[in-house]
Amino acid sequence: MARVVVDVMLKPEILDPQGQAVQRALPRLGFDGISDVRQGKRFELEVDGPVDDAALARIHELAETFLANTVIENFTVKVEELVAGVEK
Repeated sequence: MARVVVDVMLKPEILDPQGQAVQRALPRLGFDGISDVRQGKRFELEVDGPVDDAALARIHELAETFLANTVIENFTVKVEELVAGVEK
């Protein structure tokens, strides 16, 4: 079994109002020195069996067509192997 993680973030040229709201609130909460905040989405997919090139291609297609709006978002796909339910 493996976990495939898809991280989705707004493209750098797209404004991020949620990230900006967090950034503005940080100094009021005592967190100084943070110059930028971008908010994104993380999807963790548990995959039965090995994650081979065909499985990764299918997950990439899933991310591109369903998880991310590729007009305004970028995404990355990475595999995290699991051993008996523990991250490796």
